[in-house]
Amino acid sequence: MSDQPPARRVVAIVDAYSSGRCLAPIFRERGFDCVHVRSAATTNPAYERSFRPDDFIADLVHDGDVARTAEAVARLAPGCLLPGIESGVELADVLSETLGLRTNGTALSSARRDKYRMMETVRAAGVPAVEQILATDLDTLRDWYAKVGGRVVLKPVKSAGNDGIHFCDDAGRVRAAFDALIGADSALGARNRAVLAQEYLVGAEYIVNTVSLGGRHHVTDIWMMHHISANGVRDLGGSAQLLPRHGAEQDALAAYTCQVLDALGVLDGPAHTELKMTPDGPRLIETAARACGADLHVPVKAAIGESQLDWTVDAYVNPERFLARWDDAYELARHAGLVNMVSPAAGILRGYPKMAQLRALDSFHDLALAVRPGGRIHRSVDDWTYPMRVYLVHETQSTVLHDILTARHLDGDGFYDIG
Repeated sequence: MSDQPPARRVVAIVDAYSSGRCLAPIFRERGFDCVHVRSAATTNPAYERSFRPDDFIADLVHDGDVARTAEAVARLAPGCLLPGIESGVELADVLSETLGLRTNGTALSSARRDKYRMMETVRAAGVPAVEQILATDLDTLRDWYAKVGGRVVLKPVKSAGNDGIHFCDDAGRVRAAFDALIGADSALGARNRAVLAQEYLVGAEYIVNTVSLGGRHHVTDIWMMHHISANGVRDLGGSAQLLPRHGAEQDALAAYTCQVLDALGVLDGPAHTELKMTPDGPRLIETAARACGADLHVPVKAAIGESQLDWTVDAYVNPERFLARWDDAYELARHAGLVNMVSPAAGILRGYPKMAQLRALDSFHDLALAVRPGGRIHRSVDDWTYPMRVYLVHETQSTVLHDILTARHLDGDGFYDIG
């Protein structure tokens, strides 16, 4: 008998940045070594800062040659491969399919990334979807807007968070938004060669996070979003509240989300879906075949006991456990909320004078600082410019709601010392 310990099993993660950085530690706790694959040699600096090299036994860089990258990954013999963030989704599809691993495949890969194709694919499957147009020139966009009228949304075809989203109420704003988007680079580095325009959906916004295995979709958490108008931005994400699994709206949202996932060929792994509950029922904003961002797993794990990341790891390395309970509903042991703090100005941050009051909230659980004293703070206009996220967890829902509102009150000019 050999005295050598058994070889550790291997998992590959494409672009383990942002919240995707938290997958590797969970896999490692389960006895797996992790390999990192970069979808490109360079990435968003904020993503690069979040990367944890010590979590990986190798860090491979995709140079555009799929065969060469697949060969390099295959030499490390991973048992599964998945994306960490949005930029890794398409390469993860290609590599997992090429290597014969559990995969969503490449047949609908572009529809899971290209927001125009996404909506058209969903519509073609018989799932109600928003009216839209993909415009490469202003005249086409003007003609479409003349027919639609009212408020519309313009956005990049490929992006992450609420990067490049413009809400337009008249033809002048439509033109300004088109001029700002066309030819510019999205937050993920993709050049905007066309602009996606969609009708504005009226209704509350929700998030439905899921993990799938062989086409069986488990809902890990459902959130109701709270938006504010601030810094010249309509519908800026201000806060969110974790909802019980079941309820009239949650059941409708979950059923619709599963239809969307089926239409887009999401068979395996995590998905993050944003929707609105309109007077006509749920409507898709967009979905992503990767785990939710914003470290939302932090309050979810504290409130439920397991997060989307835990379920993701189960789906890939403990499928028996996943399948034994995939249809079970989560239960709230505690209630949870999130608050995005919204900076009113830009400059060098000297400090947060009211930080002690924020930490003293009864439901305060944790916070994620994007900007520390001495760093440059930006006027908050999207997901990339929030200086801080606050996570709230408490036994009572009323306390969480109270503290969401109190945090919003603390936020503003007096919360920041900016030079």
